[in-house]
Amino acid sequence: MRDAVLDLVLGSTCVGCGRPGRLLCPSCRRLLPRSGHVAWPTPCPAGLCPPWAAGEYDGLLKVLVNAHKEQAQFALARPLGDVLAHVVADLVTHQPFRADGWLLVPVPSRGSVVRRRGHDPMLRISRRAATVLRRWGLRVQVGRLLVVAAATTDQAGLHAGARAANLAGALRCRPGPALSARAGGRGVVVVDDVLTTGSTAREAQRALEQGGVPVRAIATIAATRKKLPVPEASGPQEEHDDSGGSLPISGSGG
Repeated sequence: MRDAVLDLVLGSTCVGCGRPGRLLCPSCRRLLPRSGHVAWPTPCPAGLCPPWAAGEYDGLLKVLVNAHKEQAQFALARPLGDVLAHVVADLVTHQPFRADGWLLVPVPSRGSVVRRRGHDPMLRISRRAATVLRRWGLRVQVGRLLVVAAATTDQAGLHAGARAANLAGALRCRPGPALSARAGGRGVVVVDDVLTTGSTAREAQRALEQGGVPVRAIATIAATRKKLPVPEASGPQEEHDDSGGSLPISGSGG
């Protein structure tokens, strides 16, 4: 009845299956991944921190990311934030670094893009993920430590080398003495929606590290590769199919 009322009043349908009612119906929501895996891009940018993703950038995940980002379907920030929370929680359990809490740093969008879209997608998703992670007992905050410093061209169709060249110097840390205080002692995780070549994540990592903020990992909702590597943070490994599975939740901040 609730779905029928929503469809009558708002005319909404599930972005996954087209069922009238909620933007994401309960059946489709149950299909979302609930674990994270290391997903090294090939070729991998030199020095890239271990990148984690929930699944392949295809199917339902791809639909959700694009609907939220490009079609301003704001309600999808909740399920996408939940997916990101599972990724972060899983990478935390595999991190040898003992952190005094965790700081999620979303990759920023250009101001013109934010104005065109009417929102900052990754900031919205990151805040939802942090809320969920705090409910699970982790000390997590969101830090807007990065800003766009230089204009870039559209990344679509660019190969890995061209993407890296296009993004070189595109980001920088926010100025101010509060930067080190906000990141000090915490495990910093760069978060983004999709990992393609790793160039964007590597540029964000470079900008933070140049500003004196060490980065521990990269967390994304999806990776463009057809397969995900074995969940091990030591480097590119033999690949296997992503099987999902349940996520062991850690009750501590480390």
